[in-house]
Amino acid sequence: MPSPVLLMVALLTVFTVTMESDHWTADQQEKFCTWQCLKFTLQWPGSFCLGLKNSSQCRIPPNIQTWTIHGLWPLKAHTCCRCWPIFHSDLKELDPELSQLWPSLLKTQSSFLFWKDEWIKHGSCAACVEGMNSPLRYFQICLKLRGRFDIDRALEDAGIKPSCNQSYPYDKVNHALAPVIGDDPGVQIQCINDEKGREVLVQVKIPLSQNLTLGCHHEEDQGAEPTQLWHTFPGHPCPQESPVFYFPINHDRPHQPCD
Repeated sequence: MPSPVLLMVALLTVFTVTMESDHWTADQQEKFCTWQCLKFTLQWPGSFCLGLKNSSQCRIPPNIQTWTIHGLWPLKAHTCCRCWPIFHSDLKELDPELSQLWPSLLKTQSSFLFWKDEWIKHGSCAACVEGMNSPLRYFQICLKLRGRFDIDRALEDAGIKPSCNQSYPYDKVNHALAPVIGDDPGVQIQCINDEKGREVLVQVKIPLSQNLTLGCHHEEDQGAEPTQLWHTFPGHPCPQESPVFYFPINHDRPHQPCD
């Protein structure tokens, strides 16, 4: 059993670290809470695996049939507070919904490690805004945004269905999504090229203001991206002059959905 002196030293150390951590957080708020806009990004599992350097590491859980969340990213801000840990127990009540709507698509990364990475790199920056100022609240907001931007329904209602053979004009895709995601200059409908050079729908990036209203109206942030994303993904704006493919989800061969 530790002596009273050693115990007192340990307690003073914890107290000092805590105070320094709190002071550091206040400094970080002043430095990093100048961001004005976020991007809410949704990805299509059916083509996500095409963009991985090691496509064999891709997996799509059997229950995943819809667009999933990639992240909610404050622009021009990154890893604002490593001192704010996140534990699986913090998200216990959200776990079923997060597992359905925000799964990891990598064999090497569990869904919780994906969420943890997103919290440390992006959620900690969003946490300076009331309503997102804890891991639980940040992920609750992300789930609400996923319900708000129902891309699956918008595409289906427009007759745009996953297919390996049928393509769609870009204008038709854009017209189907515009009522849901808006027509702000910061909106990006992203594609990726498959082995045959086809333009395949893969991501949608939706700009939001700090209060989560649709659109980013700060000119200096138009087109901006969060710095140092967790990986570099080769998605690009879908060319307006090219037909767009919308591949189906293939759980057995996620990296070759149409081969």
